[in-house]
Amino acid sequence: MPLHFLVDGAAAAPGDTVALTGPEAHHAATVRRVRVGEEVTVGDGRGAWLTGEVESVAAREVIVRIRERTDAPPPRPRVVLAQALAKGDRDELAVQAATELGVDEIVPWQAARSVSRWDAAKAAKGRARWATIVREAAKQAHRAWLPAVGELTTTAGLARRAEASVVLILEPTATERLSTLQLSLDDPRDIVLVVGPEGGIAPEELEVLTAAGARVVRLGDTVLRTSTAGPAALAVVSTALGRW
Repeated sequence: MPLHFLVDGAAAAPGDTVALTGPEAHHAATVRRVRVGEEVTVGDGRGAWLTGEVESVAAREVIVRIRERTDAPPPRPRVVLAQALAKGDRDELAVQAATELGVDEIVPWQAARSVSRWDAAKAAKGRARWATIVREAAKQAHRAWLPAVGELTTTAGLARRAEASVVLILEPTATERLSTLQLSLDDPRDIVLVVGPEGGIAPEELEVLTAAGARVVRLGDTVLRTSTAGPAALAVVSTALGRW
């Protein structure tokens, strides 16, 4: 499979050239060592998908001559992961895997039992870090659409989202299985998967979210880590929606 690269904006048509610059050029020329004549793909993370051949290679600029262009429509319904902040790199592992598995948006959630706490400065830095992870994982997975990384949210924010979305809380003690839900492509509402931190979702948070219309579901008979629950749920939902 050809190597894939991302650019900001991709208005090119067949016959045009696209320039990879900055870190993307360094990655292509120095890390991946692309060669003149090699086929690559280029996207903008907004649906544009360009196929072409490398025309020239330099450390600061790689030129690609476009041979073919397609434009992928945005996925509907969108699948969103509300990932609780977690200690170490467990939340980042969830972000990476979720991106590879097809999530359309990732929202960092400051849950009551989150060991990691983001103040304003940490929120900006953390969100930027997650966006970088998303970008690299999307390139690796050859995704036409780059998942958005939302602003840090609270439990009250998730509850408000339940008014216009299908919010599913992953909870090991739930009686209803995620795999038994009837998810429809005809329902335009976002499907929001809520994953708690290592200590689980607090009872008062469950009460707030379910009162707002969220449903509590479980994946199976085992308890998954916060880094694996979201990706596992994405696999189930992707199958139900016919994405896989």
